[in-house]
Amino acid sequence: MFERNRRGNRAILVCPRQDRQADSAELQEFTELARSAGAEVLDVITTSRKHPDARFYIGSGKAAELAERVQSLGADLVLVDAPLSPIQERNLEREIQCRVLDRTGLILDIFSQRARSHEGKLQVELAQLRHLSTRLVRGWTHLERQKGGIGLRGPGETQLETDRRLLAARVKSLRKRLDAVVRQREQGRRQRHRRGTGSIALVGYTNAGKSTLFNRLTDAAVYQADQLFATLDPTVRQLRGVQGKELVISDTVGFVRDLPHELVAAFRATLQEAREADLLIHVIDHNDPERLEHIQQVRAVLREIGADHIPTLEVMNKIDLSGHRPGVFHNTEEGLPRVFVSAHSGEGLDDLLSIIAQHFTGQNLTVDLHLPPEYGKLRARFYALDAVRGETGNPAGGWRMQIELPEGKWRQLAAGSSPAATWLGEQLAGHLPAKNQDTPFETVPTGTNNPILEKTHGLE
Repeated sequence: MFERNRRGNRAILVCPRQDRQADSAELQEFTELARSAGAEVLDVITTSRKHPDARFYIGSGKAAELAERVQSLGADLVLVDAPLSPIQERNLEREIQCRVLDRTGLILDIFSQRARSHEGKLQVELAQLRHLSTRLVRGWTHLERQKGGIGLRGPGETQLETDRRLLAARVKSLRKRLDAVVRQREQGRRQRHRRGTGSIALVGYTNAGKSTLFNRLTDAAVYQADQLFATLDPTVRQLRGVQGKELVISDTVGFVRDLPHELVAAFRATLQEAREADLLIHVIDHNDPERLEHIQQVRAVLREIGADHIPTLEVMNKIDLSGHRPGVFHNTEEGLPRVFVSAHSGEGLDDLLSIIAQHFTGQNLTVDLHLPPEYGKLRARFYALDAVRGETGNPAGGWRMQIELPEGKWRQLAAGSSPAATWLGEQLAGHLPAKNQDTPFETVPTGTNNPILEKTHGLE
């Protein structure tokens, strides 16, 4: 049985793709992920297969080639840019006699290094244990098997069974503690809503500059660095610079291509800030040639966590590197414009604050509803949001209610395919302005350094 080497960071990267070779952007991102984890990259191997190999994922021939490279370069770690099954990971380790880590394991390792707060550590540990639960390997060989015969019978429970039982108990404990965190954050959101405080969440691809922008807008001291997943811990601060409206803004974990589902599930307390926000600020690295693909990745994660219907303001960051001028560009097909800023130099932040102020000014909308009795859950939701301004019973059944909510929250509640959401959307017809309504934002003039503005729609 191959014993894993727990030391060393000399790594060979393997980037397998189906029916194609990995492009330079994918190779660069995976290399940055490895370096962010502290690995010394010795070599990068690419491979293309129609279908993943059931035994090694990369195929027996490529596995033999990889074993030779590990031996010749003295590597003690192989990082595979793909989600390996437990048996594929173990087979590959036996074949190449080297520790193997897939993409999910690599990201989890980075997260474990970055987490600083108690909540962040709980979230990372839960994700790690879920990933580890299917990857327990033999550690105590003298207890791993129950044997027959006098003097050879085992203790009744193998070591792997003991490990699985203890791991399951730890996962259950972590879930309870994180549930308490979710309830605590929900209570904080309710209190802010009672005070009329608006909420904003920063989202975006990792290393797009979210933490730098967050520090600029709040005078916070969140750790920021030019690396992937520089910060993980959820942080909520008061937004400065917007007069006449109390606002809070939260910094969320960055997204990445093929974000592991274990992380999406474990970081639900952090992502809850995005799902319950009145406004999302999608921070985009304008200097990144792969920004179009990254935008789609972020939107995919927002759909996965149920936050794709929340009003979203796109902020094109790092214009100090791209050469773009600061300013505002309004797209007539969307309700919110795009703002070009540099969080590093501070250019364009006044425009950003102005757009945020316009979005929240006079946004609360009061609607009288005759709520049918079958929509009691929607009534409970209104009370949870502290939005009920008056209620009387209806002799025919149901309730007559006066509800006050921000426009964004009305749209959020009316989104979806449930009968209650459909009914609410019908009741709100005529109350909410059209989402593609033009607003008097000034368009930045198109110039030679502004290719993004040469089209009325899209980010090409």
